[in-house]
Amino acid sequence: MTELLEGIKEWPIVWGWIALFCIVFLRAGATYGLGRAVAAGIVRRKRSGESTNVAIVHINKWGPIAITASFLTVGVQSVVNFSAGLILMPVRRYLLGLIPGAAIWATVWLTVGLGAVVAVLAGGPGVAIVVGLTIVLVIGVVWRVRKTKNVDA
Repeated sequence: MTELLEGIKEWPIVWGWIALFCIVFLRAGATYGLGRAVAAGIVRRKRSGESTNVAIVHINKWGPIAITASFLTVGVQSVVNFSAGLILMPVRRYLLGLIPGAAIWATVWLTVGLGAVVAVLAGGPGVAIVVGLTIVLVIGVVWRVRKTKNVDA
């Protein structure tokens, strides 16, 4: 275990950042592309009203800020990126939000995320089990609360 931790400490940090940036850039870009693919078959037929066109203009105007901000959240990134593709946001405008968002995401995961992984690995198997069980418990509670709200609605 200590060999693994020492090996991680020796990795050049810039390569880790580049790898994380590429991962999120490609994943988010693929989600945007999927939204555009869906739009090619669905939205073009239904996008005819004046209010729809006004909404698309507003989303295109503020979209890059929303895209960048989505990388600071959990569970919203994919929805925002897919929606940007669905409304056919121009690729250049989309990239204005994606590039800084991917950079922020890579930086956060390289610092906070890597620190958490190293802390868990340094704590041994007991810490890893406790962390794993805590994650499962939190997911279970969130799932249960959401299920209860959907039943009541």
